[in-house]
Amino acid sequence: MSLGAALRRHRDEIKGMTLAKVAGHLGVTDSLLSRIETGKRTCSQKLFAELMDLFEVPEVERDELSTLLADSRDRRLPWWATYREFISASYERLISFEDAAERVLEYQVGIVPGLLQTEEYARAVIGVGFASLGPDQIDGLVEVRTLRQRHRLDGSRPMVCQYVITQGVLQYQVGGQQAHRDQLHRLLELSEQDTIDLRVIPYEKGEEGTQTGAYRILQFPGGDMPDVAFGESVAGSIVLDDPRDLRRLHRLHKNLTAAALGPDKTRDLIAKIMTEGI
Repeated sequence: MSLGAALRRHRDEIKGMTLAKVAGHLGVTDSLLSRIETGKRTCSQKLFAELMDLFEVPEVERDELSTLLADSRDRRLPWWATYREFISASYERLISFEDAAERVLEYQVGIVPGLLQTEEYARAVIGVGFASLGPDQIDGLVEVRTLRQRHRLDGSRPMVCQYVITQGVLQYQVGGQQAHRDQLHRLLELSEQDTIDLRVIPYEKGEEGTQTGAYRILQFPGGDMPDVAFGESVAGSIVLDDPRDLRRLHRLHKNLTAAALGPDKTRDLIAKIMTEGI
């Protein structure tokens, strides 16, 4: 058994405590505890000792868990650690939450969602958005985006993705005509996957489909960890975790989804744009 699984067993099965209750006792966030339980983050010695006391773990078992703690702290760093020279703190925060999530609800006004982008499309977007960076840095960020796709779309536990985009996303030519056609073809392919729900708000629904800037809401397994949302700005990703903000975003996403075409009509529109040209 891993340390995270053992801690979850003590918290949930033995003590009957929620993540929020434990977090309140120890003065930490429930998201931190959730990432420790799911093995996405190592546990500090101080927090480990506090958890042992709170859960009233017997001395013999505490020694066994201490061994698991040592093993967990020696394990490999997360895959994105190699790219920390390229990614900002806010971007790393997004990646770490995304890596733990089981579902994403995302809305984009002008660009294809990152996890759906082809390499050529991603390079064009990143090259403009990070114009002050050198070629090596842009290459690194493109690699990060590609690896995010591999882990969250094609990995052993693919994330359920619900995307709403505007028709403008489909018709903006990004990276040249061929790159644009390749991207549209990629969207058609991905939209056939069971875990990806792609919907487009057509131009005639403009007043309903341009109510806000881009955002993504991440939801986590187990139900203990609250949703986390990220809004996009020129300063990077902004974390939105206030329950009131999240309720508004969920209502907004429901309204945007209602204004969008269904998955089949969305695919028809993408195919029509590819056939008729830009």
